Amino acid sequence: MVLADHLRELRYRFLVAMVAIVVLTIVALIFEAQLLGIVLWPIEQAVEIFQASRPDDKVEMVTQGVAAGFALYFRVAFIAGFIAACPVWLYQLWRFIVPALEHRERRAAAQFLGAAIPLFLSGVALGYWICPRGFAMLLSFNPPTIVNLNDVGIFLSFELRLLVIFGLAFLLPVLLVSLNRLGLITGAALGNFRGVAIVLCAVFAAMATPTTDALTMLALMVPMVAMYLVAEILCRLRDRRVGITAGTIPALARFSRRRAVPGTHQGDQPDADEKTNQDEADPGHVDTAQSSQWA
Repeated sequence: MVLADHLRELRYRFLVAMVAIVVLTIVALIFEAQLLGIVLWPIEQAVEIFQASRPDDKVEMVTQGVAAGFALYFRVAFIAGFIAACPVWLYQLWRFIVPALEHRERRAAAQFLGAAIPLFLSGVALGYWICPRGFAMLLSFNPPTIVNLNDVGIFLSFELRLLVIFGLAFLLPVLLVSLNRLGLITGAALGNFRGVAIVLCAVFAAMATPTTDALTMLALMVPMVAMYLVAEILCRLRDRRVGITAGTIPALARFSRRRAVPGTHQGDQPDADEKTNQDEADPGHVDTAQSSQWA
């Protein structure tokens, strides 16, 4: 498939996902009042936590502009539509990665969606639950006797970014197991990379979470590390079942062998110079393969 075909496929998958999001966003506009209360719950809880320790300080939610009210309801509906459409855009993402699905691959796609959808929604739910604590921590930096005015539109963008980060982070085991099914990684390679992966999870959690408290960072890091370990176990079990070893994947197999057997490297094998020295030391030595060729 040439580059133009890939771009057309990407455009088609993107349009299908966007249509699903737009349709569900329109449906969500019908329940705008109920959704607004759900979306604003984290900041309302954060304000209560903040004022419990500083009752004299004030925090107010404001909108700016004539059309700010309409934009507010539209953003709330978009958040609901984006989350509700996750089965559609996750499936389109899988179809773009694996364009030609055979019968067995369709079963793999069903397993991918069956695991990806609840994991993504679980990540969103965890992010939604942890939001009040993170927002309260940010509010605590507000100087005393100064009223804190929060633009609702900016807050919604902030909240959506946090929810999407948590949701996508929970897709880590699905991604690793899918790469294992495609033959790109092995369970042994994941095990050798485990220490680096834990550090990368910590760095990602620190950079991805917009709040500065350790609770939000740990709430994202700990599940990612746990899901990495689960993905490693699943990949090892599948490798054992289908008889895959580290040597079947050249790029990762070399890394796995060097980590597993530190003394094993290319230099352990006799090279051409050593063979020449042997021939010079033993003039009567005749290469068996060469003599058979001349015979």
